[in-house]
Formats: sequence, C-alpha cells, structure tokens
Amino acid sequence: MRFLTFKNSDGNVGAGVLLQDQKTVLDLTHGSCRAILGSTQPTILSLVQNGLETWQKKISIFIVENSLDPDAIRVLDNLKLCAPIPNPGKVVGAAYNFTDALDERSMPYPGEPVIFIRSGNTVIGPNDPILIPPDVGNVGYEAELAVIIGKRALFIEPKDAMECVAGYTVHNDISGSGMIKQDGGNFVRGKNMPASAPFGPFLITADEVKNPYAIQIQLDVDGRLLQKGSTSTMLFKIAELISYISKQMPLEPGDIIATGTPAGLAMVHTPTAWLEPGQTVHVELEGLGVLNNPIKKGVPFLE
Repeated sequence: MRFLTFKNSDGNVGAGVLLQDQKTVLDLTHGSCRAILGSTQPTILSLVQNGLETWQKKISIFIVENSLDPDAIRVLDNLKLCAPIPNPGKVVGAAYNFTDALDERSMPYPGEPVIFIRSGNTVIGPNDPILIPPDVGNVGYEAELAVIIGKRALFIEPKDAMECVAGYTVHNDISGSGMIKQDGGNFVRGKNMPASAPFGPFLITADEVKNPYAIQIQLDVDGRLLQKGSTSTMLFKIAELISYISKQMPLEPGDIIATGTPAGLAMVHTPTAWLEPGQTVHVELEGLGVLNNPIKKGVPFLE
C-alpha cells in the first residue's frame, strides 16, 4: 500500500492512500473514514505509531467492502504533496555505505556503519525548494533509499531488525560538503541546513518492496544524469544499520534511516556538479516514485 501526506486548501495536513488506479487517493481526513480510524489522527505518523501493518489491513478491507464516498476521493495530480512524515523525530543517515561510491573515490570500506543525525526540521516534500545558503561552500546531492521505522528498536540484533521496518520512501540527502570538509569530516553542520532533506512522494509499505537490494537509483540535475546505481551495492544492509543504530540510540516509530548513496557524487564529475540556485533535482527509485525539487538561494546559515 502507498500512503501519502498532502496539504489541504486550509493549510492542514492529512494522510491518504493511493488507490488501485494510481491516479486517485482515498482522503483519510474525510468524515467517512472515521469508520476506519476512530479516534486515531489521520496522519501517517499516527498510523505508524499505532502499527501501520494493522491499519493497512483495516483500510484494505474498508476499500474492498464499502462503496467509497465520492467526496473522499481526491485526484492525485491536484494534491500538494508533503514528505510522507513531515516531522520525524530524527533522521539517521549512513555515510560511506555504497561500495561503488567508495570505489570511485578510492576510499577504504569502513569496518562498521558511519552514521550521522539530521534534525526532523530539515525535512521537506516533493516540489518544495531546496535552500542553498550563500555562506556554506559546496553543496551536493545524494539519491537514497530511506527506511521508515515502524516499531521501537533498542539494542536489537540484525535477525530481528526487519520487523521494525514500516516502509520505504525516496530521499535526496542534500549535503553541505564544503562545511563537512572544513569541519574535518564532522557531519553536524553539513547535514542540518534548513530545507535540505527532501522525502517522498509515498511511504510504500514493506510488503510491497520484495527486495530492497534490487532497486535502481537515478538522479539528474536539469536533465544531466549524475547518478545511476542500485541498492545492490549497499555495504551495510538495512538490518545491520538498524541493529547498529539501535545500540547507539533508540529508534522510535516514525524515525527514518537514510541508507546511503551510490556512485556519481558531485565532486567526481567533470565539470563538478555542485548544486546551484535555479536548478531542479530529479530523483527516481525504481518502483518507489519520483522526487523533484527546485533549488533556491537560502538565507545565510553561519551567521
């Protein structure tokens, strides 16, 4: 099942489910859907926190067994989509986690995952502008598979870790590479610029992704193809990442893990492909969707 978050004309955010025709959406904020949700808030975060798999089953049964109210059906192309979870508690990223990206830079493979933390406040959705501050130096892109955590993970082993996955989405991990280099490899500034973490368009439930290590990843900027890879070159697999992170900090429902990016980073191209205001970034993960974001000039970040 494909869940999405959208903004209504009144500015309120709600959740929906993409219907079988792939063109229309069941609006879970509509009054007729109270029969499914009861007192649960119609947001993806609330559904995840209360067991997304259970809600998926209830919604599926409701769609099959009921004549849907026409007013509860929305046209996908008419919706302003947001990140599936616009306000995650945290985003945990995996750096240096694709072998082809390491190979092209002649970098050694790390012996354990290298992780960093993003504030949930950096998250934006499809078609929202990525903001490039004028004072941060080079800024790059990273097309990634993101994992949405569905149940609390605390000091768990890899064999149990996939039970904690609620679903997947597309991510572009915008990175202040100039600051990361200046900070000696520390990620905290370079990974926490405002409006630097696009996610979307959907949360695809785990049952729909039969093999998360066979997903094609592609990124272009204004039609210039810069990344074309696959999750098959992921070094530390999802279960290993969840286990490792869960032994550093609790992972809560709605948290997100960004699993890393394949070859084709900005610095390896000739000419280099650092992001600039006025461009548009297009990310596609096979079967998961397309994520487009324009780039605009932001306000100074270091003042």
